Amino acid sequence: MIVSAPDLKAFLLATPFFGGLTDRGLDLLMSMLAECRFDTGATVVTEGEPGRSMFIVKSGRLAVSKRANAGSTIPISVLESGDFFGEMTLIEMQNRSATVVAETPTVLYELTAQNLYACYKADIHAYVIVLQNINRELCRRLRRADDRFTGLQPGNDN
Repeated sequence: MIVSAPDLKAFLLATPFFGGLTDRGLDLLMSMLAECRFDTGATVVTEGEPGRSMFIVKSGRLAVSKRANAGSTIPISVLESGDFFGEMTLIEMQNRSATVVAETPTVLYELTAQNLYACYKADIHAYVIVLQNINRELCRRLRRADDRFTGLQPGNDN
């Protein structure tokens, strides 16, 4: 389903993925989004599978997990409205790095690599803003992972 809801623009501008875009750039990217719906328990993406799209969470709650070497599943994070995932496959063109499962009924907006390339060709400024936003979010995630790895939690002074 192609997205065209009037309140979509305000929602997207409030997400880290679309921040800083001009109206023209946002309109272009909005025209490229496809709405996807998932029931509770549905797997959205599976670790190791090919991926050529990313998703922005409109509503719902999703669990992100990875397989450990021993075969167990390790929870990584929870995604909710405004979060996005799958962007790594657009940048590095590798298989999915984690599994994402809907914990509640979920609505996502999908942006494919092909559409992101079309954005590059149509509006290089919007494309650069999107890549900066993706990189900013990846840096935030890396900092959180560093803190988790070292046992530090925000607000802890030890």
